Amino acid sequence: MERKVVAIRVLAITGTVLVWLPILAPFVLSAILYIQSGRFLFDFLMPAELFPVIAIGWVLLILAALVSRSKWLLIGWGFIIAVALLVGGQALAVVTGLADGRIDATGVWFILVSGIIIGSALAVVALGIGGVLLVRNLFRKP
Repeated sequence: MERKVVAIRVLAITGTVLVWLPILAPFVLSAILYIQSGRFLFDFLMPAELFPVIAIGWVLLILAALVSRSKWLLIGWGFIIAVALLVGGQALAVVTGLADGRIDATGVWFILVSGIIIGSALAVVALGIGGVLLVRNLFRKP
């Protein structure tokens, strides 16, 4: 029984780290660049670019959540919403011509696509919060 608990904890911790990594990376890299050069550049698309890392983290989290019967709804829905918004934002960028440069990255379409992709990142934050809550539940004493 103890090995099962340890395995679930390892899955949950690893999954949580993998989910938070693409969210925290732009902040850390922006701070490093600002300290080195005095310029502030922030890549808000990094969570979308590193989405495979988030997906691997989600698989680990959902396995731990289902086995422990804790926070699986938050973790499941957080990922589904993140994927739906990311795919929707990318599809809208392709349809409107933002993706291939047919239209300039300005105006209503750019704001809408950017907002949808930022919404996807916020859904990943909710997924990461679910991971933190799951880890906290797994380390509580019965």
